[in-house]
Amino acid sequence: MSFSQREARSLIRKAVARVPEGESIRHLNIMPMMDMMTILLVAFIFQAAASAELLAQQVNLPKSLSDDEMQENATNIVITKNGIVVEGKTIVAVANGDVDAADKEGGALGVKIPKLTAYLSKLHQLQEAERLKKPNPGPATPPELMVFADRSSPFNLLVEVMYSAKQKEAGFKRFRLIVQKSYPVHK
Repeated sequence: MSFSQREARSLIRKAVARVPEGESIRHLNIMPMMDMMTILLVAFIFQAAASAELLAQQVNLPKSLSDDEMQENATNIVITKNGIVVEGKTIVAVANGDVDAADKEGGALGVKIPKLTAYLSKLHQLQEAERLKKPNPGPATPPELMVFADRSSPFNLLVEVMYSAKQKEAGFKRFRLIVQKSYPVHK
């Protein structure tokens, strides 16, 4: 059975005419969607509380019994509650366990601290110039950074300091985290 183009158009028009035109939507019932969002919100809050509880557990750092020789030209950096101190000079202020967002590249979510990177770069260049002034300087050793921080120092601050120090400009490739060994007191 074949139809002409005119007959096919006529059949389509009749089929369209038989389909009733729908009602216009005058309101939208959002109650089921709000119920679902409330359930998801409660689930997310519960999950966040469980995650925070896991993070709150204190990490016990391992004891160190290393007697390795300290490198002669190692740079000392101290992370205090009030600032990041390099060789006795405060470079960046620390408040509430974090560097101010204005002092980070990329704002509050940034990891690099440009002031620290620039200072470490200048310090590394000065150390290299001093090494080359010596007669028979020998091969260059990779610069080393000794990081002093206590248990209350936030991990993200330690990461930011190390990330800033390992930038190409600063050139630090080796890090030592200093752990104090307690000795028994003899009477």
